[in-house]
Amino acid sequence: MMPIIGNLSDVCGRKALLTVPVTLSIIPPVILAYKRTKKFYCVYYVLRTLTGMICDGGIQCVALAYVADHMSRTNRASAIGILAGVGSAAFVCGTFADHFLSTSQIFLVATIASTVAAIYMQIFLEDTTCFKDSIEQQPILIDEMEEDTASDCETRKDIKMFKKVPSLKDIICFLKKSTVAFSLAASVAFLNSLAEGGEQAPFQYFLKARFHFKKDNFADVMLIANICSATSQLLLMPLLAPFIGEEVLLCLGLTAGFTNLLIDSVARKIWIPYTAALLPIFTSLVKPSLQSIVSKQIGPREQGIAQGCISSISSIANILSPFIYTPLTALFLSEKAPFPYPGFSIMCVALAWLIAVIPSVMIKVIPHVSRR
Repeated sequence: MMPIIGNLSDVCGRKALLTVPVTLSIIPPVILAYKRTKKFYCVYYVLRTLTGMICDGGIQCVALAYVADHMSRTNRASAIGILAGVGSAAFVCGTFADHFLSTSQIFLVATIASTVAAIYMQIFLEDTTCFKDSIEQQPILIDEMEEDTASDCETRKDIKMFKKVPSLKDIICFLKKSTVAFSLAASVAFLNSLAEGGEQAPFQYFLKARFHFKKDNFADVMLIANICSATSQLLLMPLLAPFIGEEVLLCLGLTAGFTNLLIDSVARKIWIPYTAALLPIFTSLVKPSLQSIVSKQIGPREQGIAQGCISSISSIANILSPFIYTPLTALFLSEKAPFPYPGFSIMCVALAWLIAVIPSVMIKVIPHVSRR
């Protein structure tokens, strides 16, 4: 869904496509704000699943494309970092609010916040100029390759189809003509999300079995991590990105992620996971750095589809991760473990970040040159 939504935003404008997921996100909390019986919970989960297919990644990829439309290459990394930092800060505020609100009030506040966001967007957000008027004068896809490879993608018939409804063929053509840097960034996104997925349910399973963590302990660790993330994205990335570049920040974040989970995998004291939760100061720089690199490789007519493709690749990795790491975690925490290393699965999660360093050091940010 994400490449299609992003592709549509390239054609129809960012605001029009951002309106859809922002509006749909209002519906699920309304249900539980009204009543929380078993039937209403079932309806909530069904609608939350359906709207999540559009909202969870749709808001992010269109918002990133919107930032790319309005920011210069020099300031784009800082802007994307601030955008990510605002999201992390919102998570921190939401977590604090949960401690003081009842269950019914939580969903009511969530509904009001979503509604305010939709109204604010309609009043204050300026739409990006739509590209469909000039789409026939300039190629849609990036970086020209050999004519025999590109000819099928550049026919007038395909362009007319693209102007109406973006299809799977448009996405495939885009991926075929993507740059080497974009391909490397996609592989880093997959490995990073594979590790992030392992850092969720499998890692929490490990902490519960190893240190008897309860929901309050998990909330504290998540709160520490997100405070560090928000601080880093709002302050550290805007300061460092213009001087050392997103490529260096990307490598730094991936290395920090590996170090973080490696420490957790050998932890024997309950305070160690709390200390390791400070390392998101660096790991939180990975996604905005990656998104900035992708943005700079792509022309203005492909920002939406590019961010949508990266978002989809990350989502696929997040789905696969629990299937890989959860059984491994259960095995090494059981009496049937091949060797005594309870944190072996967590070390394997960390290895995904370490492997991601290899393609990340090969990325060279080269400006996209539009062809007339």
